[in-house]
Amino acid sequence: MRLRTLLWSPAVDAAAGGLHWVDDEQLDGFVATRLPAGPPAPGRPLASAAAGRTDPVLTVVRRAPAGRLRRGRPPRGVVVHLHGYNDYFFAEHLAAAVEDAGWAFLAVDVRRAGRSWRPEEVPHYLDDVREQADDLGAAVAVARGLHPAVPVAVHAHSMGGLVAALWAHAHRVHGGPDALVLNSPFLALGRSWVPRVTDRVLRVLARTAPLTVVSSGPSVYASHLLAANGGRWEFDTTLKRPDGVPVRAGWLAAVLSAQARVSRGLEIGCPVLVGHAAMSGPDRADNPALDEQDTVLDVRAISRRAPGLGRDVTVRSFPGAVHDLALSAEAPRAAYLAAMTRFLDERARR
Repeated sequence: MRLRTLLWSPAVDAAAGGLHWVDDEQLDGFVATRLPAGPPAPGRPLASAAAGRTDPVLTVVRRAPAGRLRRGRPPRGVVVHLHGYNDYFFAEHLAAAVEDAGWAFLAVDVRRAGRSWRPEEVPHYLDDVREQADDLGAAVAVARGLHPAVPVAVHAHSMGGLVAALWAHAHRVHGGPDALVLNSPFLALGRSWVPRVTDRVLRVLARTAPLTVVSSGPSVYASHLLAANGGRWEFDTTLKRPDGVPVRAGWLAAVLSAQARVSRGLEIGCPVLVGHAAMSGPDRADNPALDEQDTVLDVRAISRRAPGLGRDVTVRSFPGAVHDLALSAEAPRAAYLAAMTRFLDERARR
């Protein structure tokens, strides 16, 4: 396991618009840059104050310049990846699939999450999803600076899918993506790991005690994925925690507000691909189908909400897949990655 301390060297990649890129602490062959997260707009809550610091940061990660893409040949486009709750970017194979298809790849670890989290901060906390949307927008700006005049697609998972959908809707006229791929997006509560709290109680808690824990417990899903437990994937368990990240009142209120907006219908202006597992199941160690079901979200809720995201939405179900389609067993994972890259090639046009 690598140390969490980032050693920020003065090295600068001139092709990256003057940003300081250093060797990534998590993935060999990747570099990272840390940026100050934007302040909230007037009248918006300041989650940072409640969550431990008032100077949050975001981190953008990409392949080192001497990476998989052929030098001297511009990419077909660039994909910006946004992770979910209790998550961060570690799926090197996702980047490889995108790059092998001729696209550049960047990922963002949003404020108080992943590489951007600092120990005095409450991990993953927000009280307005527009905070993470701002971080996504900053990463897209970096992508466009690195790769001008090519399509920009956003790939977002779970909580990141909810954020990305609302961001794409808000930027449907100017500055939004040329394509959007949502991997098991958290569009509705449905039957999920998030508890149901009465609206009245939640409103009071979110206003007066936003960091109140309304639910906590281990993530059997995350534990099952971990190579040390017999799973397929290596990841930093301080950034993706098998013991879970507590659900807090302010966060849950913000999520429910965002999902209510989605329920009224969005007008995303670009083509959208929504992928989800074929079945949901309980997040319990005694679930014999733990490796072939979404044990985090209700796939029926995703399927119901997805068509309302815009006029051009394709919904695909992937049998045998888990919650993060890109972390599934080999066959459903390959099917998802092939569908994603084919969608980008066919639909992401400027």
